[in-house]
This record gives sequence, structure tokens and C-alpha cells, in this order.
Amino acid sequence: MNVQSLADWPILLIAVIGSILLVEVFRRVLNRAGRKWALARHLVEHCTWPAFLMAAAVAANAAFGPGMFGDTPAERGLAGTVERVLGLVTIAAVTWLIVQAAYALTDVVLDRLVLVEGERNRRARRIMTQIALVRRIAAAVIIVVAVGAMLFSFPQVRALGAGLLASAGIAGAVVGIAAQPTIGNVLAGLQLAFSDALRLDDVVVVEKEWGRIEELTLTYVVLRLWDERRLVLPVSYFTQNPFENWTRHGSRVLAVVYLRVDWAVPVPKVRDALYEFLQGNPLWDQKDWTLQVTDVLPNGLVELRALMSAADSPSSWDLKCDVREFLVNFVRENYPDALPRFRVDFPETQVSAGWHREQGDDK
Repeated sequence: MNVQSLADWPILLIAVIGSILLVEVFRRVLNRAGRKWALARHLVEHCTWPAFLMAAAVAANAAFGPGMFGDTPAERGLAGTVERVLGLVTIAAVTWLIVQAAYALTDVVLDRLVLVEGERNRRARRIMTQIALVRRIAAAVIIVVAVGAMLFSFPQVRALGAGLLASAGIAGAVVGIAAQPTIGNVLAGLQLAFSDALRLDDVVVVEKEWGRIEELTLTYVVLRLWDERRLVLPVSYFTQNPFENWTRHGSRVLAVVYLRVDWAVPVPKVRDALYEFLQGNPLWDQKDWTLQVTDVLPNGLVELRALMSAADSPSSWDLKCDVREFLVNFVRENYPDALPRFRVDFPETQVSAGWHREQGDDK
């Protein structure tokens, strides 16, 4: 190692440290600006470490010289290897930074969409789903291109790639057959996102399980069930099987409560009591309600159906429980004669009743 190469190492060290310090200065500036500027805050959250790595790699790659290890063939070969590694690290760091910067930009939009409520919430959730899937696809494409650039930086790989171009059709067919399930899931994910059939935070019923769409990717869907369990299904499931979407056109749903009582129940008074109860219940959206006699069951009971509207499915479930409890207590406390009762006629009872009627006729 000659004197010139020894003098180059401090320059390399200064360049790396200086680039890191420069990134730190920008980070502090963006951190202060992030108090008022959402994009700056997301850039700091996503891009800090990729920026440090990229700055160090670019500085090292620019300051490193082929003769820094010496002039012998072995030292020259070692320097070439280090230079190639620095190039690969630079490509990886730039790719990482681009992907994270894209996520930071889209997070600004997603943050605004999360705050949208009311009638525009459905459209906001559709856009959120599409943005989430598109940025995953973009990240995958960027990473594939970066890996290709890293591989083609080796002369041997470039020569091999030129030879494989002739058989690219056969190789593509083999890969397509092998990756058919994965490709099918990816296409199904795009179909769901852009057909508006399924969105983030949608309320669905799948395999008799009620839950919300917590995560929607290109290959799988995570359903958060009502008891905090997670049901993970492939995306293709939703394009090949029927499922219930309770928030397809809106989040408002109807709550239904059935009550089986005796014929002695005073339906108008129960209806008035239900309306008074709903007016004081915050879960009712003040729109639809009714109490109807919907059936007379074979066992002799009368079926009452209470119908109420709620803003969303969780409110609907709680409202049903509240109304059911109220009706049970109201009938039990005010009209105990209307509680369910089953009448049974025995043959002896019928004979005795007939005998009494005959005796009464004789008298």
C-alpha cells in the first residue's frame, strides 16, 4: 500500500461521515417542519434509515478508488470486489429509499381519507384499498427491477441472460404454470380493489363468521372477527365463493328482534313502549322502526318482530341486545299473563268436559 492510497482513506472516511451529517441536518429540518407539514413527518418516519444508508453508500462509492488497497494484482482484485459490493449496496439503498418515499407520499393521502366520515366514507375506503394495492404492486416492480440491475452488474450474468433470451418463451410458460395460484391471487386482488366489491373496513360475513376487513393484500385478506380473532383467506376465495358485504353501498343496517309471547299480549301498548325506549337509546339512528305481529306459531305462541335501524353493524348488534332485554323485562313486569305458555289437552280432560256439558244440558 503506497502513500497515495493511505491518503485516500481519510478522504473516504470524511466523505462518508459528511454525507451522514448532511442527511441528519435534513432530517432535523424535516422533523421541525413535520409539526405542521404531514408529508415532512411521514418522510422522517419512512426515509431516515434508507437515506443514511444511501448517503453513506454513494459517498463511499464516489470516494473509493481502485488503487486504495495497493497496486498488486491481488490487491487490485480485492479493490474491484469492494467496488462491486459498494455498487450493489448503492442500488439496494436507492431502491429502499424510493419505496419508502412512495409509502410516505401515499400515507399523506391515506391519513386524509381515514378522517372522511358520513356518506363519503364508502368512496374513501375504496380509494384507500386501491392505493394500498397499487403501492404494493409498485414496490414489487421496483424491487424486481433493482434485483435485475444488481444481477446484470456481473458480466457472467449478462452473458447468461443473453443466452437465455432464446428460450425465454419456454421459461416463461414453465414459470407461469408453476406460479398459477400466486398469479391468480394477484389478479383476484386487483379485481376486488378496482371493482369495488371489497374495501378496507368493510363488514362481511364469511363462512358464517362476522368481521371487518382489516388488511387486503394482493395474495390474502385478513378478516378481524367480532371476538378479536383473525381469519386469513386467499384473495381468490372472494372471487370464487359467495360472501355477505353489509357495507357495500352504505354502513346503515336494520336490527331485528323476535319475541314469542302468549295471545294475551297487548300489542299496541308494547309498540308504544318500544318507541319510547328507542327515542332514549343513542344507538338508534332516529329513522326506521316498527313492531309487527309476523306469525302465529304452531305451538300456539304469537311472534312479534321489532325492527330498528342503526348507523352500522356494531351499533345494530348492541341495539338488538338492548331492545330484546327491554321487551323481556317490559312484558314480564307489566303483562305476566302474556308470558309464553303452552296449553295441553289430555283425552281425560276432553271426556270430562263433554260429560259436564251433557249434565248441564240435562239440567
